[in-house]
Amino acid sequence: MPLLRDVFIALSENKVMNEASKKMGLKFGANKVVGGITVDETIERIKDINSQGMSVSFDNLGEFVTNKTDATKEKDLILKMIQAIGEEGVDASASVKLSQIGLNIDYDFCLDNVREIMDAAKANDMFVNIDMENHAAYDDTIRIVDQLMEEYDNIGTVLQSYLYSAKDDVYKYKDNRIRFVKGAYKESPQVALQSKEDIDKALELLIRLHLTKGEGFTSIATHDHNIIENMIDFIKENDIPNDRFEFQMLFGFRKELQRELVERGYNVCVYIPFGTDWYAYFMRRLAERPQNINLVVKSLSKDHTFKTASAAAGAVAIGFAALKIFKRK
Repeated sequence: MPLLRDVFIALSENKVMNEASKKMGLKFGANKVVGGITVDETIERIKDINSQGMSVSFDNLGEFVTNKTDATKEKDLILKMIQAIGEEGVDASASVKLSQIGLNIDYDFCLDNVREIMDAAKANDMFVNIDMENHAAYDDTIRIVDQLMEEYDNIGTVLQSYLYSAKDDVYKYKDNRIRFVKGAYKESPQVALQSKEDIDKALELLIRLHLTKGEGFTSIATHDHNIIENMIDFIKENDIPNDRFEFQMLFGFRKELQRELVERGYNVCVYIPFGTDWYAYFMRRLAERPQNINLVVKSLSKDHTFKTASAAAGAVAIGFAALKIFKRK
């Protein structure tokens, strides 16, 4: 399993594959997990999800941003989505990756960009979640998050349970809105847990701490039904009100479970990525768990264009060849 995960992580980091995919639109099943290419398409997806009793957090997809021109373009697209959400009156918040708006280019430039996003979100009564990326970006991300939390009240961030630093961070942000995830990047044993069992246990511990040690809102972001049920048991045992937490899941995954949780009276938020830069996101979703791969393999196998010789198709084909080899073992 670690080998299969590494294959997809490597594909997600391949710039050639990523660029090739932009010219193709949503292919190979990506339309099952990406909300749309344009703002208008994604707004329609959000409306549909809202009609099912769920809120949305949108993510403008973007990888390998290395200059200010591209970072400004991505920032402007986020602003366009925020404006459209405000005009349409849909129930949605923003998820922002700092590397997309200049973190790896210039710290102050990035800070100015994210402040512009925060101001636009504030004007539209919208919450903004600052996403966590790989560990190399951790220190600067935390620095910006801490700075913005002093200036805005509509901001939160993400804690990744595989990082050793997460337990200290959960106390630091006990009164803030936090999304808890396992972590989707390949990190070294020096900074992160490596086994699924340890990561799962750490995730449950972090969630329990955040639910009970402060006043912050807790977003439980997992598709793992065992963890979800364990958290529900804990919530009931500790009389935690429903307005203190939500379950978050990715668009296109575990739809039946999403609807079931809504029917049981729980808040559910669907994370919807959008844009042309879907390839790296798609590969990371396939890397996370075998269950995620199984959720999209049917749609991929039905797509006749799957057999084309384009670079992006080749990347997906390589990944699923690895999957077939793994399943035979």
